[in-house]
Amino acid sequence: QVQLVESGGGLVQAGGSLRLSCAASGSIASINTMGWYRQAPGKQRELVANIVRLGGTTYADSVKGRFTIARDIARKSVYLQMNSLEPEDTAVYYCTMNIFSFQDAAKDYWGQGTQVTVSS
Repeated sequence: QVQLVESGGGLVQAGGSLRLSCAASGSIASINTMGWYRQAPGKQRELVANIVRLGGTTYADSVKGRFTIARDIARKSVYLQMNSLEPEDTAVYYCTMNIFSFQDAAKDYWGQGTQVTVSS
């Protein structure tokens, strides 16, 4: 069964940096898009960054210039480098991948979430 495991969250002061990692495992034939979402208390889940199969990226306006999404296809991993963090970035961050498995058609998978807290 396909599973996504996240790591790298934590507590950091404003202006600091964190790097989130997410690795997929299981019966994976190929990975299409990879991305990161976040959900802050009292707010809807929002797209933070996304990278498509051919490598193109998109970012939420609020993180442009500060966050960078990257991937390692061989390691079935996606990363989110977060710089110049602000308290408004505090949220639970979720990775997601659209995966074509050997047993099933392509579908979306989600990590368990990792807490990022930015103190002022």
